[in-house]
Amino acid sequence: MGGWRAAVDAWIDQFSGELRSIRRHLHAHPEPSREEYGTTRFLAEVLETAGVPRVIAPTGRGILAGPNAEMGDPVIAIRADIDGLRIHDQKTVSYRSTRDGVMHACGHDAHATMVLGAALALWRFRTELPERLKWRAIFQPSEEVGEGAQEMIAAGAMEGVRAIVALHVDPEVAVGKVAYRPGILTAYCQDLEVRIKGTGGHAARPHQTVDPIGVATQFIAATYQFVPRSVDSREPVVLTFGSIQGGTTANAIPEEVVLKGTVRTLSEAAALRVEHRLRQISGGLAEASGAEIEVVIRKGTDAIVNDPEVTLVCTRAAAEIVGSENLEEIRLPSMGGEDFSAYLKHAPGCLLRLGTSSGNDPTYFLHSPHFDLDERALVIGTKILAHSTVLLAETLGSGSP
Repeated sequence: MGGWRAAVDAWIDQFSGELRSIRRHLHAHPEPSREEYGTTRFLAEVLETAGVPRVIAPTGRGILAGPNAEMGDPVIAIRADIDGLRIHDQKTVSYRSTRDGVMHACGHDAHATMVLGAALALWRFRTELPERLKWRAIFQPSEEVGEGAQEMIAAGAMEGVRAIVALHVDPEVAVGKVAYRPGILTAYCQDLEVRIKGTGGHAARPHQTVDPIGVATQFIAATYQFVPRSVDSREPVVLTFGSIQGGTTANAIPEEVVLKGTVRTLSEAAALRVEHRLRQISGGLAEASGAEIEVVIRKGTDAIVNDPEVTLVCTRAAAEIVGSENLEEIRLPSMGGEDFSAYLKHAPGCLLRLGTSSGNDPTYFLHSPHFDLDERALVIGTKILAHSTVLLAETLGSGSP
Protein backbone atom coordinates (compact mmCIF):
# COMPACT_ATOMS: atom_id res chain seq x y z
CA MET A 1 0.00 0.00 0.00
CA GLY A 2 1.33 3.40 -0.96
CA GLY A 3 0.15 6.98 -0.73
CA TRP A 4 -1.33 8.22 2.51
CA ARG A 5 -1.55 4.72 3.98
CA ALA A 6 2.20 4.15 3.87
CA ALA A 7 2.95 7.61 5.26
CA VAL A 8 0.42 7.41 8.10
CA ASP A 9 1.35 3.86 9.08
CA ALA A 10 5.09 4.58 9.04
CA TRP A 11 4.61 7.62 11.28
CA ILE A 12 2.44 5.65 13.74
CA ASP A 13 5.10 2.94 13.87
CA GLN A 14 7.72 5.58 14.68
CA PHE A 15 5.36 7.08 17.29
CA SER A 16 4.84 3.73 19.05
CA GLY A 17 7.11 4.60 21.97
CA GLU A 18 5.19 7.81 22.61
CA LEU A 19 1.90 5.92 22.42
CA ARG A 20 3.14 3.53 25.07
CA SER A 21 4.34 6.42 27.27
CA ILE A 22 1.03 8.27 26.94
CA ARG A 23 -0.94 5.17 27.84
CA ARG A 24 1.24 4.48 30.85
CA HIS A 25 0.94 8.08 32.06
CA LEU A 26 -2.85 7.84 31.85
CA HIS A 27 -2.79 4.44 33.55
CA ALA A 28 -0.70 5.77 36.41
CA HIS A 29 -2.93 8.85 36.87
CA PRO A 30 -6.53 7.63 36.57
CA GLU A 31 -9.55 9.73 37.43
CA PRO A 32 -13.03 8.33 38.10
CA SER A 33 -16.20 9.39 36.32
CA ARG A 34 -17.13 13.06 36.80
CA GLU A 35 -13.58 13.93 37.93
CA GLU A 36 -11.52 13.75 34.70
CA TYR A 37 -10.09 17.29 34.86
CA GLY A 38 -6.41 16.33 34.95
CA THR A 39 -6.85 13.76 32.17
CA THR A 40 -8.56 16.37 30.03
CA ARG A 41 -5.77 18.90 30.61
CA PHE A 42 -3.09 16.33 29.76
CA LEU A 43 -4.74 15.32 26.48
CA ALA A 44 -5.43 18.95 25.57
CA GLU A 45 -1.76 19.84 26.12
CA VAL A 46 -0.60 17.06 23.77
CA LEU A 47 -3.07 18.26 21.11
CA GLU A 48 -2.02 21.89 21.61
CA THR A 49 1.67 21.04 21.23
CA ALA A 50 0.89 19.37 17.89
CA GLY A 51 -1.24 22.33 16.78
CA VAL A 52 -4.46 20.31 16.56
CA PRO A 53 -7.56 22.54 16.95
CA ARG A 54 -9.44 21.56 20.11
CA VAL A 55 -12.22 22.72 22.39
CA ILE A 56 -12.61 21.65 26.00
CA ALA A 57 -16.19 20.83 26.96
CA PRO A 58 -18.06 23.38 29.12
CA THR A 59 -17.82 21.00 32.09
CA GLY A 60 -14.01 21.14 31.93
CA ARG A 61 -14.03 17.40 31.28
CA GLY A 62 -13.80 16.10 27.72
CA ILE A 63 -12.44 17.47 24.44
CA LEU A 64 -13.56 17.90 20.85
CA ALA A 65 -10.58 18.03 18.50
CA GLY A 66 -10.01 18.29 14.77
CA PRO A 67 -10.50 20.66 11.83
CA ASN A 68 -13.83 22.46 11.54
CA ALA A 69 -16.08 20.95 8.89
CA GLU A 70 -17.25 23.09 6.00
CA MET A 71 -20.99 23.26 5.36
CA GLY A 72 -22.23 20.14 3.59
CA ASP A 73 -19.09 18.06 4.10
CA PRO A 74 -19.48 14.85 6.14
CA VAL A 75 -17.64 14.70 9.44
CA ILE A 76 -16.24 11.34 10.55
CA ALA A 77 -15.96 11.10 14.33
CA ILE A 78 -13.68 8.83 16.36
CA ARG A 79 -14.47 8.48 20.04
CA ALA A 80 -12.56 7.57 23.19
CA ASP A 81 -13.73 7.37 26.79
CA ILE A 82 -11.27 8.64 29.41
CA ASP A 83 -12.58 7.79 32.90
CA GLY A 84 -11.26 5.16 35.28
CA LEU A 85 -13.03 2.91 37.78
CA ARG A 86 -13.16 2.94 41.57
CA ILE A 87 -11.10 -0.24 41.82
CA HIS A 88 -7.76 -0.59 43.62
CA ASP A 89 -4.92 -1.46 41.24
CA GLN A 90 -3.23 -4.65 42.46
CA LYS A 91 -0.59 -4.92 39.72
CA THR A 92 3.11 -4.49 40.49
CA VAL A 93 4.10 -2.81 37.20
CA SER A 94 5.99 0.49 37.09
CA TYR A 95 2.95 2.32 35.70
CA ARG A 96 0.57 1.04 38.38
CA SER A 97 -2.07 3.54 39.47
CA THR A 98 -0.75 6.19 41.83
CA ARG A 99 -4.23 6.89 43.15
CA ASP A 100 -5.54 4.49 45.78
CA GLY A 101 -8.86 2.98 44.91
CA VAL A 102 -8.94 4.20 41.29
CA MET A 103 -7.56 2.48 38.19
CA HIS A 104 -8.03 2.03 34.46
CA ALA A 105 -9.54 -1.44 34.64
CA CYS A 106 -11.56 -1.14 31.42
CA GLY A 107 -8.92 0.07 28.97
CA HIS A 108 -10.04 3.69 28.69
CA ASP A 109 -6.41 4.77 28.98
CA ALA A 110 -5.73 2.77 25.80
CA HIS A 111 -8.84 4.11 24.07
CA ALA A 112 -7.76 7.70 24.74
CA THR A 113 -4.21 6.96 23.60
CA MET A 114 -5.30 5.40 20.30
CA VAL A 115 -7.77 8.17 19.41
CA LEU A 116 -5.11 10.73 20.34
CA GLY A 117 -2.56 8.97 18.12
CA ALA A 118 -5.01 8.78 15.22
CA ALA A 119 -5.88 12.48 15.61
CA LEU A 120 -2.19 13.43 15.59
CA ALA A 121 -1.58 11.33 12.48
CA LEU A 122 -4.60 12.71 10.61
CA TRP A 123 -3.56 16.26 11.47
CA ARG A 124 0.11 15.73 10.60
CA PHE A 125 -0.72 14.30 7.15
CA ARG A 126 -3.73 16.51 6.42
CA THR A 127 -2.26 17.74 3.12
CA GLU A 128 -1.62 14.18 1.89
CA LEU A 129 -5.09 12.90 2.80
CA PRO A 130 -8.18 13.10 0.56
CA GLU A 131 -9.28 16.71 0.11
CA ARG A 132 -12.79 16.26 1.48
CA LEU A 133 -11.68 14.57 4.71
CA LYS A 134 -13.26 16.22 7.75
CA TRP A 135 -12.92 14.52 11.11
CA ARG A 136 -13.50 15.04 14.81
CA ALA A 137 -11.94 13.28 17.78
CA ILE A 138 -14.17 13.00 20.85
CA PHE A 139 -12.54 12.44 24.23
CA GLN A 140 -15.47 11.62 26.48
CA PRO A 141 -15.72 11.56 30.29
CA SER A 142 -18.06 9.52 32.51
CA GLU A 143 -18.70 6.48 30.34
CA GLU A 144 -18.75 4.17 33.34
CA VAL A 145 -21.77 6.00 34.80
CA GLY A 146 -23.51 6.34 31.43
CA GLU A 147 -23.46 10.15 31.34
CA GLY A 148 -20.50 11.26 29.26
CA ALA A 149 -21.83 10.67 25.76
CA GLN A 150 -24.85 12.88 26.40
CA GLU A 151 -22.57 15.59 27.85
CA MET A 152 -20.42 15.59 24.72
CA ILE A 153 -23.44 15.54 22.41
CA ALA A 154 -24.73 18.62 24.24
CA ALA A 155 -21.31 20.22 23.63
CA GLY A 156 -21.69 19.71 19.87
CA ALA A 157 -19.89 16.40 19.38
CA MET A 158 -22.34 15.11 16.77
CA GLU A 159 -22.95 18.28 14.76
CA GLY A 160 -22.45 17.41 11.11
CA VAL A 161 -21.31 13.85 11.90
CA ARG A 162 -22.13 11.29 9.20
CA ALA A 163 -20.50 8.30 10.90
CA ILE A 164 -18.77 7.56 14.19
CA VAL A 165 -16.23 4.85 15.10
CA ALA A 166 -14.81 3.54 18.37
CA LEU A 167 -12.64 0.70 19.60
CA HIS A 168 -12.94 -1.22 22.84
CA VAL A 169 -10.07 -3.35 24.08
CA ASP A 170 -10.92 -7.01 24.57
CA PRO A 171 -8.72 -9.25 26.75
CA GLU A 172 -10.62 -12.29 25.48
CA VAL A 173 -9.27 -11.71 21.95
CA ALA A 174 -5.60 -12.19 21.05
CA VAL A 175 -3.50 -9.16 20.20
CA GLY A 176 -3.35 -8.79 16.42
CA LYS A 177 -6.98 -9.79 15.99
CA VAL A 178 -10.10 -7.63 15.68
CA ALA A 179 -13.64 -8.76 16.50
CA TYR A 180 -16.73 -7.23 14.93
CA ARG A 181 -20.49 -7.68 14.88
CA PRO A 182 -23.01 -5.93 12.62
CA GLY A 183 -26.29 -5.21 14.40
CA ILE A 184 -26.82 -5.54 18.16
CA LEU A 185 -23.51 -5.61 20.03
CA THR A 186 -24.43 -4.75 23.64
CA ALA A 187 -27.49 -4.81 25.88
CA TYR A 188 -30.16 -2.37 26.97
CA CYS A 189 -29.28 -1.58 30.59
CA GLN A 190 -31.48 -0.46 33.46
CA ASP A 191 -30.59 0.37 37.07
CA LEU A 192 -32.79 -1.20 39.71
CA GLU A 193 -33.36 0.01 43.29
CA VAL A 194 -35.74 -1.69 45.70
CA ARG A 195 -36.63 -0.14 49.08
CA ILE A 196 -38.23 -2.51 51.58
CA LYS A 197 -39.69 -0.76 54.60
CA GLY A 198 -40.67 -2.85 57.58
CA THR A 199 -41.04 -2.36 61.31
CA GLY A 200 -37.85 -2.66 63.32
CA GLY A 201 -37.49 -4.25 66.73
CA HIS A 202 -35.66 -6.72 68.92
CA ALA A 203 -34.14 -9.72 67.16
CA ALA A 204 -35.54 -11.99 69.89
CA ARG A 205 -39.12 -10.82 69.18
CA PRO A 206 -39.60 -10.99 65.40
CA HIS A 207 -43.38 -11.37 65.94
CA GLN A 208 -43.41 -7.70 66.97
CA THR A 209 -41.77 -6.59 63.72
CA VAL A 210 -42.04 -6.71 59.96
CA ASP A 211 -38.58 -7.95 59.11
CA PRO A 212 -37.30 -6.26 55.91
CA ILE A 213 -34.26 -8.55 55.76
CA GLY A 214 -36.47 -11.60 55.51
CA VAL A 215 -38.59 -9.88 52.88
CA ALA A 216 -35.44 -8.89 50.95
CA THR A 217 -34.22 -12.48 50.80
CA GLN A 218 -37.63 -13.59 49.52
CA PHE A 219 -37.67 -10.80 46.94
CA ILE A 220 -34.22 -11.72 45.59
CA ALA A 221 -35.06 -15.42 45.45
CA ALA A 222 -38.39 -14.77 43.74
CA THR A 223 -36.99 -12.43 41.11
CA TYR A 224 -34.03 -14.69 40.35
CA GLN A 225 -36.46 -17.60 39.86
CA PHE A 226 -39.45 -16.01 38.17
CA VAL A 227 -38.14 -13.10 36.08
CA PRO A 228 -36.10 -15.24 33.65
CA ARG A 229 -39.08 -17.58 33.30
CA SER A 230 -41.37 -14.67 32.44
CA VAL A 231 -39.52 -13.79 29.24
CA ASP A 232 -39.24 -15.86 26.07
CA SER A 233 -36.41 -18.31 26.73
CA ARG A 234 -34.86 -17.33 23.39
CA GLU A 235 -34.52 -13.75 24.66
CA PRO A 236 -31.47 -13.22 26.95
CA VAL A 237 -32.21 -11.52 30.27
CA VAL A 238 -29.78 -10.81 33.10
CA LEU A 239 -31.01 -9.62 36.51
CA THR A 240 -28.31 -9.16 39.14
CA PHE A 241 -28.31 -7.54 42.58
CA GLY A 242 -24.94 -6.09 43.47
CA SER A 243 -25.75 -4.31 46.72
CA ILE A 244 -27.75 -5.18 49.86
CA GLN A 245 -27.84 -2.54 52.58
CA GLY A 246 -29.75 -2.95 55.81
CA GLY A 247 -29.12 -3.10 59.52
CA THR A 248 -26.09 -2.34 61.67
CA THR A 249 -26.61 -4.45 64.80
CA ALA A 250 -26.68 -8.23 65.20
CA ASN A 251 -29.57 -8.27 67.69
CA ALA A 252 -31.85 -5.68 66.07
CA ILE A 253 -34.22 -5.99 63.13
CA PRO A 254 -33.83 -2.86 60.98
CA GLU A 255 -36.54 -0.61 59.62
CA GLU A 256 -35.38 -0.74 55.99
CA VAL A 257 -33.35 -2.69 53.48
CA VAL A 258 -32.22 -1.26 50.13
CA LEU A 259 -31.34 -3.52 47.21
CA LYS A 260 -29.50 -2.22 44.15
CA GLY A 261 -29.03 -4.11 40.92
CA THR A 262 -29.10 -4.11 37.16
CA VAL A 263 -31.35 -5.46 34.41
CA ARG A 264 -29.89 -6.31 30.99
CA THR A 265 -31.93 -7.27 27.93
CA LEU A 266 -31.49 -7.26 24.16
CA SER A 267 -34.83 -5.58 23.41
CA GLU A 268 -36.98 -2.87 24.91
CA ALA A 269 -39.95 -5.25 24.82
CA ALA A 270 -38.12 -7.67 27.12
CA ALA A 271 -37.14 -4.80 29.42
CA LEU A 272 -40.79 -3.79 29.76
CA ARG A 273 -41.79 -7.40 30.51
CA VAL A 274 -39.13 -7.61 33.24
CA GLU A 275 -40.32 -4.37 34.81
CA HIS A 276 -43.93 -5.58 34.82
CA ARG A 277 -42.92 -8.86 36.49
CA LEU A 278 -40.81 -7.11 39.14
CA ARG A 279 -43.78 -4.96 40.11
CA GLN A 280 -46.04 -8.02 40.26
CA ILE A 281 -43.62 -9.81 42.58
CA SER A 282 -43.17 -6.76 44.82
CA GLY A 283 -46.93 -6.27 45.10
CA GLY A 284 -47.60 -9.88 46.04
CA LEU A 285 -44.74 -10.02 48.54
CA ALA A 286 -45.78 -6.74 50.13
CA GLU A 287 -49.30 -8.06 50.65
CA ALA A 288 -48.03 -11.33 52.08
CA SER A 289 -45.45 -9.78 54.43
CA GLY A 290 -46.96 -6.47 55.44
CA ALA A 291 -43.85 -4.59 54.29
CA GLU A 292 -43.86 -1.62 51.95
CA ILE A 293 -41.86 -2.33 48.79
CA GLU A 294 -40.89 0.43 46.38
CA VAL A 295 -39.36 -0.58 43.04
CA VAL A 296 -37.53 2.14 41.11
CA ILE A 297 -36.20 1.36 37.62
CA ARG A 298 -34.02 3.92 35.89
CA LYS A 299 -33.06 3.70 32.26
CA GLY A 300 -29.34 3.29 31.70
CA THR A 301 -27.71 2.90 28.31
CA ASP A 302 -29.38 1.72 25.14
CA ALA A 303 -28.01 -1.16 23.11
CA ILE A 304 -25.20 -0.51 20.68
CA VAL A 305 -26.52 -1.40 17.23
CA ASN A 306 -23.64 -1.34 14.77
CA ASP A 307 -24.62 -0.05 11.35
CA PRO A 308 -23.91 -2.84 8.82
CA GLU A 309 -22.48 -0.56 6.11
CA VAL A 310 -20.27 1.42 8.49
CA THR A 311 -19.13 -1.85 10.05
CA LEU A 312 -18.21 -3.18 6.60
CA VAL A 313 -16.01 -0.13 5.94
CA CYS A 314 -14.38 -0.40 9.38
CA THR A 315 -13.62 -4.09 8.90
CA ARG A 316 -12.05 -3.23 5.54
CA ALA A 317 -9.85 -0.74 7.37
CA ALA A 318 -8.99 -3.29 10.04
CA ALA A 319 -8.14 -5.87 7.39
CA GLU A 320 -5.63 -3.43 5.88
CA ILE A 321 -3.81 -3.51 9.23
CA VAL A 322 -4.17 -7.06 10.57
CA GLY A 323 -5.22 -9.02 7.48
CA SER A 324 -8.68 -10.41 6.78
CA GLU A 325 -7.68 -13.74 8.33
CA ASN A 326 -7.42 -11.98 11.71
CA LEU A 327 -10.96 -10.61 11.69
CA GLU A 328 -13.37 -12.53 13.93
CA GLU A 329 -17.14 -12.10 13.75
CA ILE A 330 -18.75 -12.00 17.20
CA ARG A 331 -21.42 -14.67 17.27
CA LEU A 332 -23.58 -13.38 20.15
CA PRO A 333 -24.18 -9.93 21.62
CA SER A 334 -22.67 -8.95 24.96
CA MET A 335 -24.92 -8.31 27.96
CA GLY A 336 -22.61 -5.47 28.96
CA GLY A 337 -23.50 -1.83 28.39
CA GLU A 338 -21.76 1.10 26.70
CA ASP A 339 -22.96 4.69 26.27
CA PHE A 340 -21.45 4.82 22.78
CA SER A 341 -25.05 3.89 21.94
CA ALA A 342 -26.11 7.51 22.57
CA TYR A 343 -24.08 8.73 19.59
CA LEU A 344 -25.82 6.20 17.34
CA LYS A 345 -29.11 8.05 17.76
CA HIS A 346 -27.50 10.90 15.78
CA ALA A 347 -25.45 9.04 13.16
CA PRO A 348 -24.67 5.47 12.09
CA GLY A 349 -21.56 4.00 13.62
CA CYS A 350 -19.52 1.01 14.62
CA LEU A 351 -17.66 -0.17 17.71
CA LEU A 352 -14.98 -2.80 17.07
CA ARG A 353 -13.37 -5.04 19.67
CA LEU A 354 -9.58 -4.84 19.64
CA GLY A 355 -7.64 -7.88 20.79
CA THR A 356 -5.26 -7.15 23.67
CA SER A 357 -4.45 -10.60 25.10
CA SER A 358 -0.83 -11.69 24.86
CA GLY A 359 -1.83 -15.29 25.55
CA ASN A 360 -0.05 -15.41 28.90
CA ASP A 361 -1.69 -17.07 31.90
CA PRO A 362 -3.60 -15.97 33.79
CA THR A 363 -5.76 -13.66 31.68
CA TYR A 364 -7.39 -10.89 33.68
CA PHE A 365 -10.64 -9.60 32.27
CA LEU A 366 -12.22 -6.15 32.23
CA HIS A 367 -12.89 -4.57 35.65
CA SER A 368 -10.36 -6.85 37.33
CA PRO A 369 -7.94 -5.20 39.80
CA HIS A 370 -5.15 -6.97 37.89
CA PHE A 371 -6.28 -5.85 34.42
CA ASP A 372 -3.58 -4.91 31.91
CA LEU A 373 -3.10 -5.25 28.18
CA ASP A 374 -0.53 -6.10 25.54
CA GLU A 375 0.64 -2.67 24.43
CA ARG A 376 1.35 -3.86 20.89
CA ALA A 377 -2.37 -3.31 20.39
CA LEU A 378 -1.90 0.47 20.68
CA VAL A 379 -0.26 0.79 17.25
CA ILE A 380 -2.80 -1.56 15.69
CA GLY A 381 -5.76 0.34 17.09
CA THR A 382 -4.34 3.74 16.15
CA LYS A 383 -3.88 2.65 12.55
CA ILE A 384 -7.38 1.15 12.39
CA LEU A 385 -8.95 4.40 13.60
CA ALA A 386 -6.95 6.48 11.11
CA HIS A 387 -7.76 4.16 8.18
CA SER A 388 -11.43 3.92 9.16
CA THR A 389 -11.72 7.71 9.23
CA VAL A 390 -10.33 8.11 5.72
CA LEU A 391 -12.22 5.18 4.19
CA LEU A 392 -15.51 6.33 5.68
CA ALA A 393 -14.97 9.85 4.37
CA GLU A 394 -14.22 8.48 0.90
CA THR A 395 -17.29 6.25 1.02
CA LEU A 396 -19.61 8.96 2.27
CA GLY A 397 -18.23 11.41 -0.27
CA SER A 398 -19.29 9.07 -3.04
CA GLY A 399 -22.88 9.11 -1.85
CA SER A 400 -22.82 5.97 0.32
CA PRO A 401 -23.75 4.64 2.79
